[in-house]
Amino acid sequence: MSSFAANRREERLNAVYSVSELITEQKYNIVLCGAVLWGLIINFILCITVGNVYEYINPIPFFIGYFVLVIAGSLIASKSDNAMVSFIGYNMIVLPIGLVVSTVVELYGGVQSTVVAEAFLITMCVTAVMALFAVTKPDLVATIGGILFPCLIGLIVAEVVVLLLGYNNNIFSWIGAALFSLYIAYDIYRSQQFTKTVDNAVDCAVDIYLDITNLFLRILRIVANSDD
Repeated sequence: MSSFAANRREERLNAVYSVSELITEQKYNIVLCGAVLWGLIINFILCITVGNVYEYINPIPFFIGYFVLVIAGSLIASKSDNAMVSFIGYNMIVLPIGLVVSTVVELYGGVQSTVVAEAFLITMCVTAVMALFAVTKPDLVATIGGILFPCLIGLIVAEVVVLLLGYNNNIFSWIGAALFSLYIAYDIYRSQQFTKTVDNAVDCAVDIYLDITNLFLRILRIVANSDD
């Protein structure tokens, strides 16, 4: 999946677009920010309306549906050159991930919990700082791209091993939070390298939405453990 995504990014960088597909940089960034905000709003709505999804759905069919939708949505959003089709793929990713987020948030006391509110505020502040970092130091941000994915794979493997051994070490939450913070900066930087079209804006929004969501979940765990 990662090699496919990388190949697709190269295709988008080298693609030739018609004049009718091009939009201004301002409109491009408005669509990009709007699409990211759309995903976060859907997450919030699911948190206040659904809560713990396991109260309604058995975990096994839920996770089967989760992986099917996320993989299908990722392929649709990445492969399509049509903005509306990409947006449909984006929503196929947002919905199952939003249900996971709503379940986790409910386990930490729901959207009215002080822990959840604090984690959300920290996430937004970190996102703003990383966006500023990407805009003001693009050359520096560009250099970190090659190390992020290997670090992510290493983190996932380490977390699985620790989980199987029955340990609960908060250090991995801190490492994950730092990693996804850098991912936000890098994906914002990358979003500005593509030709300014609505479809490219939606495709880039997928990556940034996933970065912010993963960062929030890590920070939520950190805040909850620090309060404990």
